[in-house]
Amino acid sequence: MNIKLQGIDLLGNLGLKSTQDRLNRQAERDNKIAFIEQQKENLKNMKADTIDEIARKLDMFHGYEDQIAATRMEYNHSQMFHVFDEAQELAEKIAEAAEKNEPKTPEERRDDMIEEATGVENEGLLDELMDNLTEAIEESTEEMVEELQETSEEVLSEDELNQMMLLEEEQIERLEQEKNVPENYIPFDYRI
Repeated sequence: MNIKLQGIDLLGNLGLKSTQDRLNRQAERDNKIAFIEQQKENLKNMKADTIDEIARKLDMFHGYEDQIAATRMEYNHSQMFHVFDEAQELAEKIAEAAEKNEPKTPEERRDDMIEEATGVENEGLLDELMDNLTEAIEESTEEMVEELQETSEEVLSEDELNQMMLLEEEQIERLEQEKNVPENYIPFDYRI
C-alpha cells in the first residue's frame, strides 16, 4: 500500500514534476528563512553601548524581518504561476488515461478477434516468421542461380532456359504466398 503525503509517495516516488518543483521551492524558501533567522539570533549577541549602535542593530533587525517577508512573498508569487503548471500536467495525465479507455472502433475489435482466433498475439513472433521465410526465399534463389549457372555451362537451348526461368518464377511466387500465411494458421469459417 502506498501512502501519499502532499504529492510525495513515502516509497520514494515524487509523482508529478510540478509537485517536485514546488517541494524544491519550499525547501529553498525554508533554507533562506532559517539563515535569516540565524542572523537575527546573532543580533542578540552583539553589544550595543551607544544609541547609534542600538539604532543600527534595530535597523538590521527590521532589515532581516523585511528579508523574511520578501522571501515568503517571492515563494507565494512563484507558487501562483506553478499552480497552473501543476493543473496542466495533471490534465495531460487525465487526458492520456481517458484516451486509453476510449471504446475501440469496429476495425480494432475485428483485428483483436482475428488475432485471438489465429493465436498470433505477439507481433515479434510474426516478424520472426517473416524473417525466416525471407531467408528461405533468399537461400532457394541462390541455389537456383547456382544450378542455372551449372546447367548453362552445358549447352542448353533457349527454350529450355525459358522453361527453367518460368519454373523458378513460379517457385518464388509460391514461396511469397506462403510467406504471407503464418505457420500456425488454420483456415476456419466464422461470421461477424
